[in-house]
Amino acid sequence: MSDRATTRPAAARAPDGGTVRSVMGDTPRRREDARFIIGQGRYLDDLRFDNLVHAVFVRSNHAHAVLRGIDTAAARAAPGVVAVLTAEDVAADGLNRLYPSVDANIQTGEPFRVLAQPLLAEGRVRYVGEPVALVVAATKHQALDAAELVAIDSDPLPVVTQADQAVAPGAPLLSDDVPNNTCMDWTWGQTGDVAAILKSAAHVVTIGINNHRIVTNPMEPRGAVAQYDPETGRGTLTVSTQGVHLNRDNTAKALGVDPKSLRFVAPDVGGGFGAKNFNYGEYALLLWAARRTGRTVKWIGTRTETFLADHQARDQLATATLALDADGRFLALHVDSLANLGAYIAGSAAGVQTFQYPHLQGTIYDIPRVSLRVRSVLTNTTPIGVTRGPGFGEANTIIERLIDAAAQQTGFDRLDLRRRNFYQQMPMTNALGFVVDSGDFRRHFDMAVDKADIAGFPARRAEAERRGRKRGLGIVCHIKGTGGLPTENVEIRFEADGGVTLLTGTQAIGQGHETTMPQIVADRLGIPDSLVTMKAGDTDLIAMGGGHGSSRATYMAGTAIHRASEIIINKGKPIAARALEAAEADIVFDNGAYRVAGTDRAISLLDVAAVARDENDPLDTYHQWTREAMTFPNGTHVAEIEIDPETGVTTLERLTAVDDYGVMVNPMVASGQAHGAIAQGAGQALCEHAYYDPETGQPAASFMDYALPRADNLPSYDLSFSPTPCTTNPLGVKGCGEAGAVGLFPAIANAVADAVGVTRLDGPASPFRVWQAMRRRA
Repeated sequence: MSDRATTRPAAARAPDGGTVRSVMGDTPRRREDARFIIGQGRYLDDLRFDNLVHAVFVRSNHAHAVLRGIDTAAARAAPGVVAVLTAEDVAADGLNRLYPSVDANIQTGEPFRVLAQPLLAEGRVRYVGEPVALVVAATKHQALDAAELVAIDSDPLPVVTQADQAVAPGAPLLSDDVPNNTCMDWTWGQTGDVAAILKSAAHVVTIGINNHRIVTNPMEPRGAVAQYDPETGRGTLTVSTQGVHLNRDNTAKALGVDPKSLRFVAPDVGGGFGAKNFNYGEYALLLWAARRTGRTVKWIGTRTETFLADHQARDQLATATLALDADGRFLALHVDSLANLGAYIAGSAAGVQTFQYPHLQGTIYDIPRVSLRVRSVLTNTTPIGVTRGPGFGEANTIIERLIDAAAQQTGFDRLDLRRRNFYQQMPMTNALGFVVDSGDFRRHFDMAVDKADIAGFPARRAEAERRGRKRGLGIVCHIKGTGGLPTENVEIRFEADGGVTLLTGTQAIGQGHETTMPQIVADRLGIPDSLVTMKAGDTDLIAMGGGHGSSRATYMAGTAIHRASEIIINKGKPIAARALEAAEADIVFDNGAYRVAGTDRAISLLDVAAVARDENDPLDTYHQWTREAMTFPNGTHVAEIEIDPETGVTTLERLTAVDDYGVMVNPMVASGQAHGAIAQGAGQALCEHAYYDPETGQPAASFMDYALPRADNLPSYDLSFSPTPCTTNPLGVKGCGEAGAVGLFPAIANAVADAVGVTRLDGPASPFRVWQAMRRRA
C-alpha cells in the first residue's frame, strides 16, 4: 500500500547519450504529475480492499445540548447493518478521550485548562458536527439509511460562538473544567516598559483586527480504511493524512495500545492545508470498529463533513497598539489577543499561541519593547487546527495593518515608515529574544516597490476614478518560521537493480517531493536523480517521522539527506581505495565518483555501492537529526484592488511578490507552492469566511454559504525571488509553502483601506460587507 512509485523511473538520456542529472537549482518537471494527469494517482477512495463494510458517523445538529438518550434499535435492525456504536460502547471497551499533543505553554510550562474530547459525545454535544454514533453497514447507502434511524434525545443549551463573547460575564460555559471558557491567559514581554512608553510616546496608534475563521477545504476529503489482523493483534489504517507517525501514536493513546501494534499508511493525499495535520477521533473509532466486527471498515468524509468536522483555522481577535517617536521610529508594541480554539483543543493548536504567534511579533521591524496578553478560549464551534502560517500569519497581519494605520494617523509615508524601521543587520534578535538568521529585507522591499511600479499608482488610481471605481494599494512585508516537529530521519538504500531508494518520515501531499527530494540526493551524491525513488507515508517504512507541516520537509528531510550522504561518501572511501589500489588518504570524492588525487583513476559511487553489497556491508545509511533553529522565509507583497462603490465588489487587479526562500531546490516547484499560498491568502481576504449563527451556532456547511477563490478572483502573478541562503541548515534552504497566505491577506486588507478608508471588516472583503462599511463611513 505504501509504495506510491513501485516502478523505478528509467534514467533520462542527454543528446550525447549520457545520463541527465537534475540537481539543486534545476527545474525538471514534476515526475509525479505524469501519473496524476492520466488518472493513475492512488488516492484513498481509489484503493480496493477485501471484506469491506462502510461507516457513517451520526453527528450532532446542535451546537450545544445535553444528551438525554440515544435510541439505536431501529438502526441496528436496518438492512445490512453490522454495528451501531455509541459512547456507551466506547466506555465499555475502555477507549480513551483525545488529548491535545501540546497541553502546556511552550514558553513557561504552565498547563492549559483542557477539556478532553470524547471519541463519541458523552452526555453533552458542544459543536455542530460532533460525532455521536458510528454506523457500520454492508454498503454505504445502507449505512446512510441506518444513520437516519438513530434517534437522539437532546435538550439545547445556550451557545457562544465568538471569542470575545466566550469571556464575557455570564457567557455559557462549555465545561466546569474550563472556567470562563479560558484555556490560557498569559502575559509576556516587557510589560512595564511598554506601558510607560505608550504614555510618553510622540505617536500612539491603536487598531482592532479580526483575523476571521476559514475552512481549508482540501480537494480530497478526509477518510480512512481500517483493518485488523486477529492473528497478530495489529491494526492498519490507510488514511488521508499529513503525518502518519504522529497520528498513529496519538491514535494508539486513544485505543490504549502500543503504537507498534498499529500501522498507518497514507497513499497519495489530495491536499491538506493543515486540516489533515492533527489526530481525529474517527481514526481510533474506525480501527476499533474493525476489531469489533472483524471486517475492513471504510469511511470517506463528505464535503459537508469537511465543513462541520475538519479542523478549521485562524479566528483571532486582537487589539494592537504601536508607539512611535517624532521621527517615525517604532518604540513599543502591545498586543492583546483572543484566540478562538473551538469546542476542544486539537493537536498543537493551543501551543501555536505560545510559540508561533509570539515568536515573530513585530516581524522584520526593529521594535525595542514588546508586550503581549494572549488568551485562548473555547466556543461552540468546530475545533481550530492550523493552516498556512499559523500564528505567524496573525502576527504579520497585526504589524502590517498597524503600520498603515500609523502612516494615515501621523502623516508619515507608509513606504518610508517601513524602510526606517527594518532590522539592518543579520542575524537579528527581536525584543522577545528570538533570532532570525538571514534575510535582506530592504532589498526585497525595494525590488517589490520597483516591480509593482508604485510610482505609477497615482495615474492608475486616477484612471479608475474616471471609470467610477475606487483603487487602492496595499504593501506588506512578511516573515514566518518553518520547521514543524524538530526531529526527522531518512534512509538511503542502494538497490540491486542499480537504483537508489530514499525513505523519509516527511510526507508528500501535492508539493512535488517525489521530484525535489531526488534532486537533493543527486546533488549530494552526484548520481542521476532519475535513479532515485522516494518512498514515504508508511509507519512501517521508517522509524519515525514529522510528516508535513510548517513547510518543514525540504529543510528537515533535506538536511538529513545531506548528512546521510556525507556518511555514505565516507563509508565508500575504503572500498574505493581497495578497488583503485590506492591509500585511503589519497581518495577524493567528486561528481559521483571516487578518484585518486592527481590521477585520472576513478570508480563511480554506484559501482562502489555494488561492491559493498556483494561484500555484505552495503552503503545503505539511516540518519536522524534534531534541529536547533528554524528557517525564516520572508518577502514583500504588493496588491492593487478596485472597488465598485455601487455594489462593493472588490477585485484584485495586480499582485507583485518578491520572496526570499533561500537556496531553492527547484524554482519551478517553489513558484507553484507560492502561487497556491497566494490563492489561499486571496481567498481569505476576498471571499472565505466560516460564519456561525450567533444564536444557534449553525455554521456555513456548503459551498452555497462559503466561497472559495476562483480563477476570475486572481490576476496573473508577478512573482520574483530575492534569495539569501539560510544559515540554520547546510543546504541553505527555507520553507516556501506558506508565505503567500501570510502576506496577501493583510496586503489586500491594506489596499481596501487605502481605497475607501474601511479599516476593519470583521470578515473578507465581500461585496455586501464592503458596501455596508462604505455607507457607514458616508
